[in-house]
Amino acid sequence: MSFTPEQTALLSGPLDKANVATRTQGGTTLSYITAWHAIAEANRIFGFGQWDRETVELRQLGEPRLVDGKSRVGYSARVRITVRTGDSVIVREGCGFGSGIDRDTDQAHESALKEAESDAMKRALMTFGNPFGLALYDKTQANVVSAPPPPVDPVTTLANRADVVVSALNAAATADDLEKAWGKSAKVCADLDLKDPEKLAAITALYEARRDELTTNPFSKAA
Repeated sequence: MSFTPEQTALLSGPLDKANVATRTQGGTTLSYITAWHAIAEANRIFGFGQWDRETVELRQLGEPRLVDGKSRVGYSARVRITVRTGDSVIVREGCGFGSGIDRDTDQAHESALKEAESDAMKRALMTFGNPFGLALYDKTQANVVSAPPPPVDPVTTLANRADVVVSALNAAATADDLEKAWGKSAKVCADLDLKDPEKLAAITALYEARRDELTTNPFSKAA
C-alpha cells in the first residue's frame, strides 16, 4: 500500500506561489520554500506522527576561517525522511550545505549546522512532489500558481446582509421590535453608506414608513 488518493492528489498538485520565498545570491534571484513551511506541509499531507526526520550524516567542511574579523564555517548534512502510510514505509534522503559567519565561533557553527540540516531536509522532502518545492526546479515554474481566492459566502455579502435587514424591518410586529431591528442594522447601514447609498436610502425609507405605521396603529401586526 502506498499513499492514499487524497495524499496523491496533494502531492501532485501545484505549489502555491504565496508559499515561495526569494533571495538574491551573486546577482541571481533564487526561489525556495522555507524549512518551517516544508515541515507544516509534511504534517498536513502525511499526518502528525506519520513521518520522521533523521540526520544520518553531519560533516564539518574544514576548519573555521576568519573573514573580516568573523569566523566562517561550513557543514554538509544528509537527512533521511521516513513516511508511514498504511502498511508501507517510504524512505527518502537529501544532502544539504550550510554556512555560518559570526564573531562568536560557536554561533557560526550553530548557524551552519541548522542551515545544512534544513537544506538537506527540504531536498529530501522535495522528492515527494510540488508542494515541497519540486515545482521550483522547473525553469518555467509551470506548477507554481497563485491560489484562487476563497469562495465568497453569500451570507456575508453586503447585499445579503441588507436583505436580512429589510426582512427584519418588515417582520417587526411592534414599534419596539422595529427599533431593535433598526439598532442591529447599524453596521450594515454604515457599510451601505460607503458602498451603496441608494440601497441605504431605500432601507431608511422603509424603516420610517414602518415606524409611522406601527406608531399610528401599534397592533397592526400583533397576533
